[in-house]
Amino acid sequence: MKFHNTNKTKILDLAKELSIIQKYFLTQYGIDDIFSNSKIFEIIIADSLGHQLIPGHSGSRDAKDKFGDEFEYKHYKETSSNHSWTFNDFSNTTIDKLNGIKSILFTHISDVTGIYEFDWYYEVEGSDMANYLNQAILSIKNTRKMINISPRQLETRLGISKSYVKKQTVNGIYTKDLNKIYTVIKNMEIESKVENILTSNKIWELLTSIHLNHNVNSEQGGREGAHDAFDEFGNQYEYKISKATNWNFQDISENVLKKYEHVKYFVLAIKDVDTVSIKKIYLVNTNLLDRIREKLDEKKSKKGEPLRRLQISVTLKDIQKFIENEVVV
Repeated sequence: MKFHNTNKTKILDLAKELSIIQKYFLTQYGIDDIFSNSKIFEIIIADSLGHQLIPGHSGSRDAKDKFGDEFEYKHYKETSSNHSWTFNDFSNTTIDKLNGIKSILFTHISDVTGIYEFDWYYEVEGSDMANYLNQAILSIKNTRKMINISPRQLETRLGISKSYVKKQTVNGIYTKDLNKIYTVIKNMEIESKVENILTSNKIWELLTSIHLNHNVNSEQGGREGAHDAFDEFGNQYEYKISKATNWNFQDISENVLKKYEHVKYFVLAIKDVDTVSIKKIYLVNTNLLDRIREKLDEKKSKKGEPLRRLQISVTLKDIQKFIENEVVV
């Protein structure tokens, strides 16, 4: 990991450009927070298929066509380590809801060249997917009720063929705005030397890092010790970024907690999605791990049965005595 100095002013100016684009999406299409929760990839998919996005994030349908039929999107990127689509924490209720939509689209995003291109997909009717999951759930052993769906499963077990996306000859309704986003993001990536900024939470990590003179790791989690960011002295940091004063720790196995012991600080930040900016940052020492373990044990004992997912949320009250520094942006 080679440290470099990032031009803070330039990154903030580019973030202002993104905030203008996001504001336009809200007023024009009713879509907000387009740089969180993979919303940008839903925009890319809808644009290519002539769909209209349905406002909302987790729990709502993603898009509808000109006839009013609703669709749910699943996607993975070519550079992702997991080349399958995931249904997280699903239940009989969430499965039954699939009966009310036309199709689930299992999509592929090509991003190997730094350009995000939706190039192929599988389309499965909602009722067919519900029936398949109802059968698949019987063999799931994990308490989280999570299942990965692979292209092979769709082809061999459901008889679904891959469809290819035709290159557009006419611009989609979001094309012009997407091109503006791509231009800004590419300039951000060049300046910060961070790849795939639109992936996951990286854009928020970058906007946090510039206030601390950190560098964001382009690769995270795949290598031992590869945390979210590092400083010029080689110290590593784990970032958690939220819209409010509570931060989620997910999939917190004992191995993950031990990995956290090697960071210099937890960096807990508060973001402003409207202005695409960071409002406040807390540097929290690793004694917070004791509180994380306590909360996880409390949750287990209260539940009285295996947890579906090893996750907890820490609040401002939880971190108060572990705060080493507070940065007001």
